[in-house]
Amino acid sequence: MGRGPRGAGPPRRLLPLLLLLGLARGAAGAPGADGLDVCATCHEHATCQQREGKKICICNYGFVGNGRTQCVDKNECQFGATVVCGNHTSCHNTPGGFYCICLEGYRATNNNKTFIPNDGTFCTVVYCALQSRRQAQELIADVDECEVSGLCRHGGRCVNTHGSFECYCMDGYLPRNGPEPFHPTTDTTSCTEIDCGTPLEVPNGYIIGNYTSRLGSQVRYACREGFFSVPEDTVSSCTALGTWESPKLHCQEINCGNPPEMRHAILVGNHSSRLGGVARYVCQEGFESPGGKITSVCTEKGTWRESTLTCTEILTKIDDVSVFNDTCVRWQINSGRINPKIAYVISIKGQRLDPMESVHEETVNLTTDSRTPEVCLALYPGTNYTVNISTAPPRRSVPAVIGFQTAVKQTISNISGFNETCLRWRSIKTADMEEMYLFHIWGQRWYQKEFAQEMTFNISSSSRDPEVCLDLHPGTDYNVSLRALSSELPVVISLTTQITEPPLPEVEFFTVHGGPLPRLRLRKAKEKNGPISSYQVLVLPLALQSTFSCDSEGTSSFFSNASDADGYVAAELLAKDVPDDAMEILIGDRLYYGEYYNAPLKRGNDYCIILRITSEWNKVRRHSCAVWAQVKDSSLTLLQMAGVGLGSMAVVIILTFLSFSAV
Repeated sequence: MGRGPRGAGPPRRLLPLLLLLGLARGAAGAPGADGLDVCATCHEHATCQQREGKKICICNYGFVGNGRTQCVDKNECQFGATVVCGNHTSCHNTPGGFYCICLEGYRATNNNKTFIPNDGTFCTVVYCALQSRRQAQELIADVDECEVSGLCRHGGRCVNTHGSFECYCMDGYLPRNGPEPFHPTTDTTSCTEIDCGTPLEVPNGYIIGNYTSRLGSQVRYACREGFFSVPEDTVSSCTALGTWESPKLHCQEINCGNPPEMRHAILVGNHSSRLGGVARYVCQEGFESPGGKITSVCTEKGTWRESTLTCTEILTKIDDVSVFNDTCVRWQINSGRINPKIAYVISIKGQRLDPMESVHEETVNLTTDSRTPEVCLALYPGTNYTVNISTAPPRRSVPAVIGFQTAVKQTISNISGFNETCLRWRSIKTADMEEMYLFHIWGQRWYQKEFAQEMTFNISSSSRDPEVCLDLHPGTDYNVSLRALSSELPVVISLTTQITEPPLPEVEFFTVHGGPLPRLRLRKAKEKNGPISSYQVLVLPLALQSTFSCDSEGTSSFFSNASDADGYVAAELLAKDVPDDAMEILIGDRLYYGEYYNAPLKRGNDYCIILRITSEWNKVRRHSCAVWAQVKDSSLTLLQMAGVGLGSMAVVIILTFLSFSAV
C-alpha cells in the first residue's frame, strides 16, 4: 500500500469504503418525520448524526460549539509547541486540527515534513548521510495515504507512516473493540464519540436548564427550595474519560432553629423551623401590640426575620387633675375598663419661700374604685407644692403632676432696698405694737466660687415702716429672707452690692540710676472687692508721677498720636492669663502684650513705672495703682534690649489689663 504514483485516484480497495461513507452522509441529511430537515441547519463545520432516534448537529473534530449556529476552531497550539508536539518542534493550528514541524537540524521519525504526535512521532537529529541506497529509495517512493479522507472511519484521524498509515481517535472520541493505534483493514477498533450519559444526581438538588453529554459539556446544579449549599460550586463537566465530574454541591436543609425571644411576649402554638415557617407571639398580661399580630418568619438565610411590632405596656391614663379647697386634689381615670379597686401613690413635695427652711415631703396611699378619685392632704400654708399621682404596681400609669401654692398669712409688704445695703418695708401691725423680725442672709460671688457669707439675726420694731442697714461685702449677690414672728411665711428680696477698688498691687519697688532696668515681678491680686479684669503696666515721665490719677483711662499706646511725654501703656494682661504664683515682665522687650507695644525706654530720660489693677462688674470700673520702679538717666542699650526680649518671649503672650491707685 502507498506504492502508486502521487496524484492518482484512491486505491481500488478503498472505493467501497468511500462509497459507504457517502451513502451514510446522504442518509444523515434526509428530512425528519416532521418534515424539518435538521441536517440542513448544521454548521459548515458540523456533522449530522442520529442519536436515540433523533438527528442532531455535532461540531467536527477540532471545532467546538452548538453544531448549528456556532462551530469555532479549537486552537490546540495554545498550550505551547513543547506540550502539544514535543521537543524541538513548532506547532501550527489549522481549521479543525493542527500539525507539527521539526525545527531546523531535526526530522520527524515518520520521515514526513509534518506530523501529529499522537502516533508516537517525535523529532530526532538529522544524520548527514543515508545509511543505504535502499533506504533512500524507500523514502523517495513513500506515498501519503492520509491524503484520502475517511480512511480511519468516523471519529478516526489518519497518521501517515513510512509505507503505510495508522489511525487514532480524534479528541472527543474513544477507541472501542480494540487498541490504539489501529489499521481499519486489519483491526476491529472503532472510534466512538465520548458520551458521559446522564449527569450525576445531587441529593436535594436539581439541574438548571438543558445540557448535552458530549466532552466538555457542563451542567449546573441548584438546591431545591428549603435547602442551601456551602460552598456553592454548582458546575460539573463531561471529562475525556466519558464520565461526569463529581458535583461538589452539598445541599443542606434550611433550619432556623428556635424562634427568637421577644420582650413582654409569649410564643404560642406550633411552629416549623424550616423555610417559610411562622412563629406567632401574644403579649403578656398588661401589654399590647397596637400594630397587630406579632410574627417571625424563617428565611432562606436560615435565620428568623424579626417582627417590627413590639409589645407595649398598657398604661392607665390620669387626666384632669385639679385642686380644690386649697389642700385637696381630684382627678379622672380615662380607661374603658377599670378594676374594682385601683391603688394610687400620691407623692407630695413642698418648699416654703424661705429656701433655708426644710422641705415638706410625704407619700400618701389611696385605694378606690371611683372614676373621679379625690383626696385632701395635710399641707402647710404659704408653701409651693408639687403633687405626683400614679398607680401602684402591678398596674402602670403615666404619672400626673400638678403644682400649686397654699394660702399664706403675711404681715410684711412693699419690701424694697435703698443705699445699696439697706431695706425698708411696710408692716400691717397696729401702730405702737412691737414686732420681731427674723433675718436670714446669704451671699455668693460668681467670680469667686469659694466665697460664701451667711448671717442670721433678728430685730424688734414698733414702726409701721421699719428700716435696717446690713453689713454686706462689696461686689456680692445677696438673698435676704425676712419674716415677721407673727407671719407664717417669709418674704425674700435680692440685693447686689457694687464693687470697690481692688487691693493695692503687691510690688517690689526699684530705683534705677543709669543702668538697665531689672525684671519686674507681677503677683496676682486677691478678688476681695470685686472681680479683677486686667493688669496694666504704665510708663510715665517721672515729672508726672505726682499728678497722675489712677482712675484716668485716657492713657494711650506707644504708637498713638499723643506725645510720649504724657506716658503710655507698655503692657496689658487679662486676669485669667496671669499665673497664680507670679510672672516676670521686662520693660522694653519690644513685644506686644495684648494690643500694647512694650517699647524700649529712651536713653537719658527719667521714668516712673506704674502697675494698675482694674476691677469691672455691672458696668462699674474701679482701679488701684502702685509705683513699681523709678528710672533715672535710662541707659538700656539696643543689644541689651534685644537679649532681654528673646528671654521673655515665651512668658508674655497672654496679657490684657491692669489697675492702679493714686500715689
